Order: sequence, then C-alpha cells, then structure tokens
Amino acid sequence: MKSLLARAAFFAVAFAVVPALASTQLPSPAQAEAALQNPDVVAQVRARLLNSGLTPEQIRSRLKAAGYPENMLDQYLPGSTGAASAPSPEAIDALQKLGLIEAAAQAGQRPTLPGESRSATDSSHLAPALAVDSIPHSRIFGLDIFRSSTSRFDPLTAGPVDANYKVGPRDVLAIILTGGVEASYTPEVSPEGFIVIPQVGQVFVANLTLDQIRDVLYSRMGRVYSGLTRSPNASTKLSLSVARVRANQVFVIGEAMAPGSYQVSSAGTLLTALYAAGGPSVNGSLRRVELRRGSVLIDSLDLYDYLVRGDASHDSRLQSGDVLFIPFHGTRVTIKGEVGRPAIFELKSGETLRDLVTYAGGFTPNASRHRIQIRRILAPQARAPQGAERVVLDIPADQLTGGAVPAFPIEAGDEVQVFGVSDVVRNQIAVTGHVWAPGDLGVQPGMRLSDALRAVGGVRPGVFLDQVLVTRYAPGAVAPEQLRTSFADSTGRLTNDLLLQEGDSVRVFSRAEFAENRTVTVSGDVRSAGSVPYREGMTLRDAILLAGGLAESAYLKEAEIARVARREQGTFAQTFRVPLDSTYLFERSPDGKYLGPPGVAAPSGRAEDVPLKAYDNILILRQPGWDLSRRVYVTGEVKFPGRYTLGSLDERFADIVKRAGGVTPQGYAQGSVLVRKEGGLGRIDISLADALKNPESRDNIMLIDGDSIYVPRYSPVVRVSGAVSSPSSITYLPGADLKYYVDAAGGALPTGNVDRSYVVQPNGFREVYRHRFSVIPDGVPTPEAGAEVVVPIKPESNSDWKGTLVPFAQVLTALATFVYVISR
Repeated sequence: MKSLLARAAFFAVAFAVVPALASTQLPSPAQAEAALQNPDVVAQVRARLLNSGLTPEQIRSRLKAAGYPENMLDQYLPGSTGAASAPSPEAIDALQKLGLIEAAAQAGQRPTLPGESRSATDSSHLAPALAVDSIPHSRIFGLDIFRSSTSRFDPLTAGPVDANYKVGPRDVLAIILTGGVEASYTPEVSPEGFIVIPQVGQVFVANLTLDQIRDVLYSRMGRVYSGLTRSPNASTKLSLSVARVRANQVFVIGEAMAPGSYQVSSAGTLLTALYAAGGPSVNGSLRRVELRRGSVLIDSLDLYDYLVRGDASHDSRLQSGDVLFIPFHGTRVTIKGEVGRPAIFELKSGETLRDLVTYAGGFTPNASRHRIQIRRILAPQARAPQGAERVVLDIPADQLTGGAVPAFPIEAGDEVQVFGVSDVVRNQIAVTGHVWAPGDLGVQPGMRLSDALRAVGGVRPGVFLDQVLVTRYAPGAVAPEQLRTSFADSTGRLTNDLLLQEGDSVRVFSRAEFAENRTVTVSGDVRSAGSVPYREGMTLRDAILLAGGLAESAYLKEAEIARVARREQGTFAQTFRVPLDSTYLFERSPDGKYLGPPGVAAPSGRAEDVPLKAYDNILILRQPGWDLSRRVYVTGEVKFPGRYTLGSLDERFADIVKRAGGVTPQGYAQGSVLVRKEGGLGRIDISLADALKNPESRDNIMLIDGDSIYVPRYSPVVRVSGAVSSPSSITYLPGADLKYYVDAAGGALPTGNVDRSYVVQPNGFREVYRHRFSVIPDGVPTPEAGAEVVVPIKPESNSDWKGTLVPFAQVLTALATFVYVISR
C-alpha cells in the first residue's frame, strides 16, 4: 500500500504540483495525500482517458482482464455525471497498467523536463506551470483557450488531409484499385522518400501533394494494369488517400507555459504546437508568436487576429525541426466597466484606445458614450518631486460625440474605465393606488391627471372621492411639494384636472383603506375556530360556514352570542342564547337528510337566521358528556385481556376486571397496578382485591379514557434491597414482618438506617417502619407476597458539637454579664 501511495503521489505531483525542474525525490505520505486532492489531477486523468482512443467498453474490458474492478474508472469516463473524486493509488496503478500514463514512479525517475520530446496530446506537464501563474489567467484576454483540457486542437493522425499537404517520410498511403482489378496497398514512405508497390516497384513521392502523386501513379501503374486510365469509361479505377500521417518534432521556447520539444502531426499547424505547450504564460505575448525554420523567420502569428476576427491565415503548417518562439509581452492595459469583455489586453505599438475598445467587444447597451476615464502611472521623468505617481485622465466629451472612440494614445499599465448610464429614469410619472393598472407612465407635454388615469385603466369601484394626492419633486427643491384634487363622481371625473410634470407621483385612495377591519369571533365546537371578517348583513349561519362548519361534538339546540354593550350601562357585553337545528350541518346522506353526530338527535325544522353585529363572539356549545368512545386496557393475569370500551361514565375498577373474566388462579389481585395517562398521573396505588371484595371500597374508583390495568402473576417472594448485607429475594412467609426479612438478608449494614426502613407493597402502597415509645409497640409493617423491603442509607452527619458549643457559650457569657449589670 505504501508503494502504491508513493507511485500515486508521484503522478499526482507530476500532474499538478511539482515544477518542471523539481527534485526527483519521492514525496512523503502527507504530501502524497495532499497531491491526490488537487482538482487538476482529476482533469488530467479524464484527458488521458479521452485521448486514449479507447471506448468505455474497451477500458472496462482491459480493467477486468488486469484484475481490477470494471467500474474503477467510470467517474472519469466521457459522459459521466457528478463530481469525480481524486484518483486512488489503485486507480493510478490501473492507469499505468493500461498504458495511459508513463511508468515513471520507479526510484530515480522524474517527470519530462523542458527540451525533451513530448506528444502533442500529453498535457500533464501543464499543471506545474499553471500553479505558478502570478496573475489569474482568466483576466488576461486569450489565455483561457489554452488552459482547458480538450482535444479539439489535436490534429488528426489519419486522413483526410487538405490538397496542399505534402507527403513525406513515415507517412502511410492508402492505394485502392477497383473494377477490372481489385487490389489495395498501404505503403509507408521510406526515409529516402519513395514507396514500394508490388509489380510496380519504387515510386518517389516525397514533397509531393496527393494530386501530384495521383498523376505519378496513373503513369506508373497504368503500365502494369492496362485498364487503369483517367478515362470516365476506364475498367479499373484508382483511389488515393493518406492512411496515417507522420509526426514532426518541433520546439516551443520563450515565454510558454511549458517550453520544450513536442511531437505533433505533420498536418499540425502553429496553433497545434502552441496548444500542446499550454499557450503563452502570463508573461508571454499573444500578439507575436514567431515561427522559425533554421535561421529564417517563416511567419508571425497575431493571436488577436484569430481570437477576435477568426483569421487563421498565418497559422502555418509545421515541419520537423521548426521552432516556435514566444517573446515577452508588450504593452498591457486593463479595461473594465461597460464593455463586452472586460479584461487585460496587450496592444501593439501604435494601437490606441479605439483598438482597445474593439478588442474588448465594444460598448454594452448600458455604456455611457460620454464618459471614459483612464488611470495612469506616470513615467519616472514625469513624476512630481512630491511623489505624485498616478493621475486620472478623462477623455474630453467633445471627442466622444456620437459614441465614437477617439484614437487616444495608451501607455503600459493604464486602467480604462467605461462608465455606465445613470440609474435615474427621466420623463416618467408614477400612478399608484385604487386604479386598474397602477405603474409608471411616460409623461408627454401637456399631459394632465385625467390623461394619466385613462392610461392606467381608470379608477376602480369604491374609489375615495374626497382627495387625490399628487406629489411633485420640483428641480432644486429641498422637499417635495404636495398637490391635491378630488373626484366629482365615481366615474373618475376630476374637479380640478391638474397639469402633470416629470417625476410626479399620483396616489388614488380606496374607501376600504379607511374602513375598520371588523371581525366576528367563532369559538367552541367548530372546525376552524377564530376570527372571520364581518360583513354587513352577516348571519350566524354565515359565520359558522366561514368557520368550517360545526364539529360532531357541537350541541345542536342552541348557541351563545356575546355582544358588545354600551359602556355607560356599566357592562362590557350582553349574552343571549339563539336556537340551532339540523340545517346547520352541511354534510348530508344520499337521501338528502342532514348527518348529525351519532347518538344525538338533531332538532328538525329550520331555525330563523340570527343577524350578527361587528365584534360578536359566538360560542358553539359542546354536547354534555360527549365522547365517541372511552377505552381502557386490561392486561396480565385476567381471563380475557384486551382493550375495553367503557359502557358508562361511572364504570369502575372492579367492573372492568369482571368484564375481562376476572383474575385467573395464577393472578395476584393484591399486586394489581392501575396507570392513568391523563394529566401524567402515572401509577395509582389502589387494591384490586379490596375493590373486588367491596364494590363500595375507596379503591374501586371510576375509570377514564386511557387507563391501563395490569394484574401480575402471583410471586411468593419478597425483595430486600438497600443497605443490607446481602440484597436478595426472600421466600414469602405469611405474617412475617419487616425485621424478619432484613435479618434474612444478613441484617442491616452499619450505614443502614433501619428506623427509616419501609415496605413497597405489590399494589404500590408504601408502609414505613415507625419507632414508638417503649410502652407502645413499634409499628413494624408486614410485607405481602411480591413486596419489596428497602433499608435506606443513613444521611451523612454534618453536626459539629464544638462549633455549636462555642456560640452557645458566648450567649451564656453575654447573658451572665447582662444579669450582673442589672443586679448592680
């Protein structure tokens, strides 16, 4: 496992942490674990699998053949969803076994160094350089395209190729004859530049295009195959293509992310090699990437032509031995604000603010075309002696007339700010309140209040006629001015049609805004008790309907209404009863009859509706003794244990036990337990035996819903616990008292408090040992079978006789002194 971790860490560090010239020493386990957490490692693993050419099924098959789980690499395969975790050491080992990463984890080996040849599809060397970027590459325009893990710039290693492609050594051609002769050949171009075709011999093809080679083949192969001609009616036809292109070795130097030697396809171009090297570093130039062949400058690529205008005319095809040189960047300036792509741009000599705005995508619709500001660091010779090194330059407004961008000179380090338009909205008014479509309106010259009201659909019914407010924000005023008018009628006709101005705010009121929010309260046995809005003409039936209707427990004969009384009469409310009937029940049977609660006959007929007043309190009474069912639970040693429903409110303890068949011969009535859930009372200490013997006994209490009765099995033992020598269970002896059982348990310990011993009888009663005077016998309780004798521990004594004697002596001394003084 340690070996796997070391190997995994090496690859992880080679992917994402160690610079190209890092030490060859393996990392520690802690460094290994940290390296495996780097998100770049996941991206590199995915890139390797994507560029491997293997389908997901082929990868799973190879994993299975190598003894790994088939789904080990599923989270890194194309099309997988969700976030992938960092590869485990076993996953790294599997990648090596599949040949997807180099076996470079052995002692003494290291990642590929600059100057060594790499494949164009190998991007593992890019992560170290990414880690040392001093400027976030997302801020420098053009770098992002070279930082993503993608194969879209990888050239094809198989055909087709364009018509200008010149064949060279190590290219493989595909020659197919059809018709009168069926044959196919895939000759490879030799280092000397020729191919060998059976029966034809050597054919020189080096540095020829496919069209030129096709002419040569028609000439040479036509001598062997007589039907092979260019005639449309030829019996034998020839097809020529490139089956596999060769690889060229090129060198990327200068300010590249990962300078070094790369093998790229012969169909590859300058951009292919540039992408393989990760593009320019943060210090590299995007405006001049030079292609040198020997000592000759072949071409120069301005990446802005490609990125901004899509012009790839200078993306020259590479040859083996070509050198790409990326110089240090030129003048860089920052543009931010309301432009299409705020970023850091590199400008060539002579380029101005106009070019910068063009590269940034131009102005956004929110851009203010009249204000552009430049923050500039002055040149050393222009700095004031007092240390003023930065200045702010505003582009003159007359140069920005019509939205044009002037050719203002730009210097290195400039920060250009393109400001947006103001958030202030002009030429509008606002209409709010009791209108059909409140909102903002564009103000027109001569626009009056009536025009604005028509534009928002007019006033709504219930409009407040007495006043319409117009708030005016006059230019230069400290506070707004309040104007007012009124409606002549409910149609919206105004008594004074005010002339509106820009910025006016119109408020139309509703009569309902000034009305009290009056309510009626419905409480008691309704489905949704609470307050409901009061309406003129509301009746009791309406209020009950708004409260969800009556509950099943409602008393259907009458209800109580409390109505606010006049204060001068000395009362706060007057109460009176009103009749109810079955029509207040909204649920009906299929035959149309009202469905009332079971067991209660609802009054027939229809009671007269009772009109309500605001703030009435309606109380729907509950039926006396209402309860759908009251259940008690009887368990233990009875003949028929189970859940029993009480037949009446006065059914008692002994009655329900008799309904359960009585106590079995094995049962112990004296130890029966009654537990009451209501009110959290818990166990109630009563005697079932006494209740069964005497129905009038105080132990024969009435039962309520939720009570539980348990009759235990007879147990002829007495439990002795507490401060005794041997806490245990003693066989029950009829008539034996507490002392007998304490002695049977080895007697009390020195810490035991026998005087406070007590007995817990089987039914829960507690009987305490009472120590009396010698002339009266002590009250020693007699345990029943199943009882428990408890001997508590003596409390710790906190008495200090010396501490008590000292204050007492002081009191005596003071008293004696007082007596002596009085006697004198």
